[in-house]
Amino acid sequence: MRFYAGPSLLVIDELGYLLLLGEASALFQVISQRYGKTSIILTTNRGVASWGEVLGDTTVAAAMLDRLLYRQLLWAVNRG
Repeated sequence: MRFYAGPSLLVIDELGYLLLLGEASALFQVISQRYGKTSIILTTNRGVASWGEVLGDTTVAAAMLDRLLYRQLLWAVNRG
């Protein structure tokens, strides 16, 4: 976990491309360690309503979103 907590910017690309069943707690720990200290850029084609399905745990998904969306800049791009 220390490896992911170190950089000033962490980029997580295509969250939700593959299901993270059983790995959600590790991702949550990384985000929690970085919370309020460093930046995260996260890209996904999944809406936040489906993160519980992607992560396999709705409680972890809610806690993760709480940390990610606090004092954030959010861009939503919709293809028409």
